[in-house]
Amino acid sequence: MLKFLHQRRSSKKKILPDIEPQEVFLDSLAKKKEEEFGFSERKLETPLLNKILLSFFFGISILFFGIAVKSFQLQIFQGEKFRAFSQGNWQRIYFIRPERGVIYDQNGEQLVFNQPSFDLVCDKRDLPFENEKRNRVIKEISEVINEDLKGLRERIQENQDFIVLIKENLDHENLILLETFLAQKESDDFAFKIEENTLREYRTGEKTAHLLGYTGKINKEELAALGNYSIADYIGKGGVEKSYEELLRGQPGIIQIEKDALGSEISEKTVSLPQQGKNLILWLDLGLQEKIIEQLHRSAKNVGSSKAAAVAIDPKTGGVLALVSIPGFDNNLFSQGISKEYYEKIKKDPLDPFFNRAISGQYAVGSTIKPLIASAALEEKIISPEKKINCKGQIEIPHRYDPEITYYFRDWTTHGITDMRKAIAESCNVYFYTIGGGYKDQEGLGPSRIKKYLELFGWGSLTNIDLPNEAQGFIPSPQWKEKVKGEPWWDGDTYHLSIGQGDILTTPLQVASAFSVIANGGRLLDPRIVKEIKDQGEVGVRVLREDFIDPENLQVIREGMREAVKYGSAVLLNSLPVTSAAKTGTAQTPKANHYHNWVTVFAPYEDPEIVLTIIIEDVRDIQAAVLPVAREVLSWYFSQ
Repeated sequence: MLKFLHQRRSSKKKILPDIEPQEVFLDSLAKKKEEEFGFSERKLETPLLNKILLSFFFGISILFFGIAVKSFQLQIFQGEKFRAFSQGNWQRIYFIRPERGVIYDQNGEQLVFNQPSFDLVCDKRDLPFENEKRNRVIKEISEVINEDLKGLRERIQENQDFIVLIKENLDHENLILLETFLAQKESDDFAFKIEENTLREYRTGEKTAHLLGYTGKINKEELAALGNYSIADYIGKGGVEKSYEELLRGQPGIIQIEKDALGSEISEKTVSLPQQGKNLILWLDLGLQEKIIEQLHRSAKNVGSSKAAAVAIDPKTGGVLALVSIPGFDNNLFSQGISKEYYEKIKKDPLDPFFNRAISGQYAVGSTIKPLIASAALEEKIISPEKKINCKGQIEIPHRYDPEITYYFRDWTTHGITDMRKAIAESCNVYFYTIGGGYKDQEGLGPSRIKKYLELFGWGSLTNIDLPNEAQGFIPSPQWKEKVKGEPWWDGDTYHLSIGQGDILTTPLQVASAFSVIANGGRLLDPRIVKEIKDQGEVGVRVLREDFIDPENLQVIREGMREAVKYGSAVLLNSLPVTSAAKTGTAQTPKANHYHNWVTVFAPYEDPEIVLTIIIEDVRDIQAAVLPVAREVLSWYFSQ
């Protein structure tokens, strides 16, 4: 028995491990911590190898995710950009410039000619890769064209485009030197090339600059916005040249050149041939344009003015027969490369020669408005054309709240007993105060109805003429005054509006267009510069609206304007070789004792062929500045 117990103790010793003193200490410490924090669950340690594998897998996942995101960005968002760069390394696309269309007046007078021009350009993709060789090539070309090497190198390096315009409009000497120099080079590894271009020559220069506009080198913004253009191309910058750029330019041809990795040419093929631009025939009568300019300069000088404008329209078609803005500028300077100094000089000129007063100048019209106000009054049936109003030279309006205060709205003279025809002929302010704002027992149109009818005649909105930068004018209203000026609309505002004063603004083109309605019997037409596009036919008449004024009412207006020539404010036109009808206007300006002088005439009276509107700005005192111009111009026109 003792032996058995001894053996049993011996076997127990064999299966229990030896316990070190520190283990006993640590176990007791762990047990104490478990009791302190109230838990007895023991943590299992993660083997070191599992931690390493988990971190490696996580890192690889992040790397692949980043690669996937970058690939998506490069292929989806920037794919086109890099494809273009890649394609540009082996494929070159060059445009063959088409012949630009030319422009004629209605009588077949050619106004614009094309002259050959040559530009030096650099295709950066063909520059040598080695810096030393590249610098040598640029140095050689700088010596030929006599240009600063450092400046030329910086211009090429800093330009972000493949094609860089180096020198435009090469003179004959530079052209010969460059052609000789480039002929000695291997074209496959030389980046500089001469490109043939076209310069516009405007035979009439300043006389038609605002109407025809001009061409100039395309800028970066235009190049980015338009397709099928290169940095050396010219583009319409104003007038007809800009409005009809697409038609005048035509379609460029395309040459595709393929190169190998060393830059050597593999193949060249013509993808498409250029299509010549369309020729344009204008409504413009060049002789009429020149006569208006001649007479306007003479009259403006006589009255101490330097700014004027005129528009002549065919009232049957809306065709613009003449469009003049004084002062003007020579558009040939822009086409052939104007210097920065001269450009800044013209730009800073206080007379603003670039400004097209005929379509962009906005003016108070004075009494020119009266036939339109009379049309509205007849259409609204607030007065009969035979009703007579006694003009004593002014009307008196008592203050709305204080009877001690009286406002006086004066006429330029006393007209006596006046009906509508006489009121138009003599330009009676009192009559138009009365039918515009109301007076005593006579109802007035009020500002809302005045605005409505002026808008029907096309004032306060664009005429949609086929020229850029047209202004739309402005017709004030009570709502506008309250919002913008923070003031109520008074009766005096209506009286001023009724005779074309106050905040109202119109352009000479809008005036001529509105009076065409009176001349043609009730049709508001879109004024057009271009009459015909060669090989496509005439543009055609565009009617904006018609029949908004009864023809019988318009006839009353016509008769009043005819009487203005017989005995009224435009009697100076009575000597014309044809019958005519007219309305004059004198508008106040912020400058003391200076006025804008207006006249609008249509003739012949029975079957009008022309509506002529003329304005001379800032005329000293009350003078007949525009009537002599109208007389001389129309006398010449109907004597041809």
